[in-house]
Formats: sequence, structure tokens, C-alpha cells
Amino acid sequence: MVSPMHTDPLVIAGRHLSSRLIVGTGKYKSVAETEAAIDASGAEIVTVALRRVDLSDRSEGSLMTLLARKPWIILPNTAGCYTADEAVRTLRLARELGIGDIVKLEVIGDPKTLYPDNEQTLEAAKILVKEGFTVMPYCIDDPIICRKLEDVGCAAVMPLAAPIGSGLGIRNPHNLSIILENAKVPVLVDAGVGTASDAAIAMELGCDGVLMNTAIAHARDPVLMAHAMREAVSAGRTAFCAGRMEKRRYANASSPTAGLIE
Repeated sequence: MVSPMHTDPLVIAGRHLSSRLIVGTGKYKSVAETEAAIDASGAEIVTVALRRVDLSDRSEGSLMTLLARKPWIILPNTAGCYTADEAVRTLRLARELGIGDIVKLEVIGDPKTLYPDNEQTLEAAKILVKEGFTVMPYCIDDPIICRKLEDVGCAAVMPLAAPIGSGLGIRNPHNLSIILENAKVPVLVDAGVGTASDAAIAMELGCDGVLMNTAIAHARDPVLMAHAMREAVSAGRTAFCAGRMEKRRYANASSPTAGLIE
């Protein structure tokens, strides 16, 4: 039997991906653990925080050396940026280093909650799209900002499920449903996933993918959790495509009542 993930690819800016799971590279105990967990996740896109990694370190056992020898698509992100100007300058540097033109835009508005700054994110997105970047912005689960980001040319929108690194899971499925109902670009849940059931719920709602880091890196067994997340994303997408049964207020017998043997 052919896996549904291979017959139902995620398409971002014309690029076809068999995996709908995107993973980060931070918070692991070692580069070796990072590699094992990402391999177990089956992810094709791996995101890297440009301001938290020494991009020039190509020594044996470094993260950059690992990324250079693996077939993963590198998604540079602007974690740690608090203004549109910072984010734009950071991604221009990434382009000069040849990391790639598909980028995750992240402009933080509050250091405690790490919620994004909508205005600065939108401003940065406008500039980056005009400069030819393929932009995937992290944003609040707000249908209005998602629509505005789509309107300026972002290739996908990435609303949070809960605060970054919180592991609280899907806090507002209603808002996500509204975003999904209106979006014409892929919608990927970014931040807040804690365990496999959270990923499955996001996919069952109809999300096109999930991005996560802490949920895997801070698990007791990151490699095993990465495998669980891989299966959860696949199962959730398959369930969405299959179409769940209608919810009913009362019981409905599994076996027909007509023709019962007296």
C-alpha cells in the first residue's frame, strides 16, 4: 500500500514535499542527538535560528557541518529579532551565505510570552517578498493578520498553537478553523505542540503541516518522540482526508436494529 503522505504532498511555492513535519535544530543535548532525532522525524525541511548559530563554524561535529552533509532543506529563521529591520538584515545575510531563499520570518514583540509583533512581521514580510524571498511567517492565530500576510505575498502562514516552547497544545482550534477556511496558501501550525496528539489534532483540523522543536528536543527520548510525531502528522492528515464521522448528540447503534432475531 502506498503511503498517503506520498500521494498527498505538501506544496510550498511550487516545491513538493512528502513530509508535512518541519523540525528545529535547537535545544538538543548534542549534534549527534539532533541528527538522530531529525532522521527519525522524516522531516525534509529543517529550520535554523540564524542569530543563535555560528554559521562560519564548519568544524568536525558542528551543526553547520551536519547540515552541509544532509539532504535537508534549510529554512533559516529570525528567532531573536525584535524589529522588522533586524529580521530583514538577518535574512539578507543568510542569502549572502547561500543558505537559501525560503525563510521563516519571526519578529518577537514580547520577551516573556515570545508572541510575535504583527505590525513588524507584516512590514518585514512586505520587504522580503519584494526582494524575492519565499516567506513563511510565524504569527498569532489571528485570521486578520494571516490574511494580510497572504495578501502581501507570503508563501504560507504559520500561526501559533500556543506560546513557543510551552507544550500547551492547540489552544484555539476555532481561530485555526477560520484561518484554514479562508487561506489560499498552506497553513502550518508553528509553536506550542507538546506531544503527538497535539500534532494529530492540528492535522485533523486541516492544517497543511506542523513545525516543532521543543516537543521533540525536550522529550525524555527525543528520537522516539520524533518518530511518534512523524506518525501523528501522517495519521492526522490521513484522517482529515478520510473525513471524520458526524458528531451526534445521542448514541447510534453500530449494528442495524431492523431484522433482529427475537
